[in-house]
Amino acid sequence: MIPESRVASLRARMAEHGLDAVALASPELIYYLTGLDHHGYFAFTLLVVPRDGDLALVTREMERPTVRAQVPQCRHVTFGDGTDPATAVAGALADVPAGGRIATEDAAIFFPPAIHARARLALPGRRWTDATPLLTGTMAVKTADEVELVRAAAAISDAAMAAGTARAREGTAEHDVAAAVHHALYSTGGQQPGFVPMIRPLWMLEQEHVSWGPRTLTRGTGLFLELSGCVRRYHAPLSRTVYVGDPPEGAAEAHAAALAGLEAARATLRPGVRTGDVYAAWHAAAGVTVPRHHCGYLVGIGFPPSWVGGGEVLGIRPGGDTRVRAGMTFHLMSWVPGHVVSDTALVTSERTEFLTRTSRDLTVVS
Repeated sequence: MIPESRVASLRARMAEHGLDAVALASPELIYYLTGLDHHGYFAFTLLVVPRDGDLALVTREMERPTVRAQVPQCRHVTFGDGTDPATAVAGALADVPAGGRIATEDAAIFFPPAIHARARLALPGRRWTDATPLLTGTMAVKTADEVELVRAAAAISDAAMAAGTARAREGTAEHDVAAAVHHALYSTGGQQPGFVPMIRPLWMLEQEHVSWGPRTLTRGTGLFLELSGCVRRYHAPLSRTVYVGDPPEGAAEAHAAALAGLEAARATLRPGVRTGDVYAAWHAAAGVTVPRHHCGYLVGIGFPPSWVGGGEVLGIRPGGDTRVRAGMTFHLMSWVPGHVVSDTALVTSERTEFLTRTSRDLTVVS
């Protein structure tokens, strides 16, 4: 059951900004506020939160049974195939009076500019603004119930990593490793994650969003595995580097550097610290000479094609100015040339705890 306090909190911020309505297109935010969990958002979907009254959900007509079953509390405004979704958007926002202010989630990758533009033309006299500043940090701090969902996802991540590592042997095809990981993700009670597992040899490590291919593991191969369990759309990513047979020269040193960086980031990640300070601690401990774009990022609710909650994500980056707060969950990544280790970490008022518990020892399989 989605707490009504989430909508109440958003409406309080709307009142502060003098807004009559907010229109949201990210499936993560729609889920956070309503509980709608499906894959129909590949077609245009929009949640309208008015200052008062019922929420309105704009979807394709064929999603009517799903919306009726999952979010009966929302007024449902539909559009048929071959019709303009902007007309439905205008209908959902028609109660905003002339001169009223509407904030739209302009940064959302699921809000096509053409639909946005046609909706504005259909509603002359309204004042439009970007809702992104209003939404910053909305899902950042997890409640106790949300943390338990991330913990459950972390346990599934550990099971999937164990399955993938057990299958990674000389002569095994990469797709067989992927199959073992997928079986564990679902047989242990998980949902389909927002992102496919990333499984590739170390010589392809820098191709960061490429996964398994028509290759066979050979002796001396280093294999990178990054994956996440998913429970009620909450994620807990985890990555490890596995060596088939004897590790290559320098692997032990790279492993030690990656572990040192990970521990430094965990030790520095605490309430009140700025994300840039966490990055600096990781960078110094890992001893990398080429700066990376981040050493971790906020994680939680995610829908395909990402487990990070949309196209933009709060990363632990050089010079980052965001204050860390208790209740945040991060995918901490220690990525050094030739080796990667990462875990999902929970920030508490007293310490930062790794929720994923797969061994961080140097892993060598026969």
